[in-house]
Amino acid sequence: MLDLRDLAIPVVGAPMAGGPSTPALAAAVSDAGGLGFLAAGYKSADRMAAEIEEVRATSSAPYGVNLFLVEPYEPDPTRLDAYIRSLEAEAARLGADLGEPRWDDDDWQGKLQVVLDVRPAAVSFTFGCPSAEVLRTLAKHDVLTAVTVTSVAEAREAVARGAASLAVQGPDAGGHRGTWDLDAHPDQTPLLDLVSAVVAEVAVPVAVGGGVTTARDVASVLERGAVAAQVGTAYLLADEAGTNPVHRAALTDPDFTTTALTRAYTGRWARGVANRFMAEHDDAPAGYPHLHHVTAPLRAAAVAAGDAQVAHLWAGTGFADARSIPAKEITASLAP
Repeated sequence: MLDLRDLAIPVVGAPMAGGPSTPALAAAVSDAGGLGFLAAGYKSADRMAAEIEEVRATSSAPYGVNLFLVEPYEPDPTRLDAYIRSLEAEAARLGADLGEPRWDDDDWQGKLQVVLDVRPAAVSFTFGCPSAEVLRTLAKHDVLTAVTVTSVAEAREAVARGAASLAVQGPDAGGHRGTWDLDAHPDQTPLLDLVSAVVAEVAVPVAVGGGVTTARDVASVLERGAVAAQVGTAYLLADEAGTNPVHRAALTDPDFTTTALTRAYTGRWARGVANRFMAEHDDAPAGYPHLHHVTAPLRAAAVAAGDAQVAHLWAGTGFADARSIPAKEITASLAP
């Protein structure tokens, strides 16, 4: 079974669903000595399987696959309806029809079966923790399991269920926070303090991310007891990344200087480059993936129109460190 402590470069390429993570990016990070990840979120099990085959066709290095674990949830109907109405003018301006709010489990069973069949080196989970039975089954197949946690309480529970490792996510991370409780505001404990607290509580290897974009950042989390850093934002501009043109341009646009947390796009807290849409819709209710489905056509229309003030621009606080170079060079530059 893979051991994160054996990576030549102690860097895990964070899975970035919705486009940035590609088979080429995952393979490049792994080939450089880190551990690349495919992001299976928002894809069918068949699409995920095809991307796994792409990685395997181009690299013999270990790789990982990330799965969303979406618990059943029903948003407040009054708040949801009011929020949808607040988006209608924006959608009309962009010529888009809003989607229908609905819950789904992101093809959980289908994707779980794929990873049991193909047995990648690692499987990580975001938004929740699978059952002890699932974790045991993957371990029997020699698959390293990693559960995303954002607090000491989540870390304890994940290890109690049998997680073989943890992906600890701090408050500066880009994209969705991996919090298990959809209604709770994400823990704001600074990353290094969170790492120290988690390492003191658990006895499994820990990879740590959230604002980690330089070799110095990597060294800092290792000094606190992590065995690897989980890095996403630093790869957003990599040659192999699937980051769309509007997103890429915004990351280097001097008019965009800060990030913020928002539920406006998906109903789940996520960090992105601060824009007009986020500022105007700071009253978005909890409701994932309901709001994701509602805003998906709007976001696609914004990208098509080149409108960075409406498109979602996921990024961590260190997005200024992202560079348009091959992922191999980025990975090497992160070596402590």
